[in-house]
Amino acid sequence: MPARLYAVGVGPGDPELLTLKAARILGAADVIVAPTGQAEAASYALGIIANYLDRTRQLILERVFPMTRDERELKPHWDATAREVADHVRAGRTVAFVTIGDPLLYSTFLYLLRILRERYPEIAVEIVPGITSFGAAAAAAGMPLGMAAERLAILPATYEEAGLRQTLCDFDCVVLMKISRVFDQVYALLCELGLERQGVFVRRVGSPEEEVVTDLAALVGKQLDYLSLLIVRKNPF
Repeated sequence: MPARLYAVGVGPGDPELLTLKAARILGAADVIVAPTGQAEAASYALGIIANYLDRTRQLILERVFPMTRDERELKPHWDATAREVADHVRAGRTVAFVTIGDPLLYSTFLYLLRILRERYPEIAVEIVPGITSFGAAAAAAGMPLGMAAERLAILPATYEEAGLRQTLCDFDCVVLMKISRVFDQVYALLCELGLERQGVFVRRVGSPEEEVVTDLAALVGKQLDYLSLLIVRKNPF
């Protein structure tokens, strides 16, 4: 393969949901870069692709990007990783940056891509799409995301309440990503709108810890997994 950066979506958690193209690139790459949220945490994306790697030949780099929205805190980490990736590609190596789900949907890779385009435009980047968590979650729950002329919205659950209320009113199906920290507030809003029985909660879809919950009331007051989402569908199926 030519020396370049591949952004590889590795899907939501099940290694069998990796695309054939992703598996081929991961097996051939010289360097694998895997993001993680804290220094002591193993990269979730790296765990998904473990059986596709050859650690005797490939350089595996786990890079920490703190779980914060403060771009001032994140910037030094992204700057350093972008420089590191650019150096490897310039040296003739193929680099694969792995991310759960799809690289272009709420992905850690997007910050890196922005820096590369601004500072290292000569570095070739190819994006390999991956199966999204909400696509896999809908499959696990057997819940259609859209039929005929139905409208679908996908947004972070931490979106401001007024905007979320309007979205729930305007769309037929709403996917709320990163639901864990705001579940109780969202559930209260669903109850107010009469939608508390129209949702399904899914955590760590595709992994051995996968859980699909339709009794949303049972989740109120609990500490929920960060890798979780909520799908609300107005029209019964």
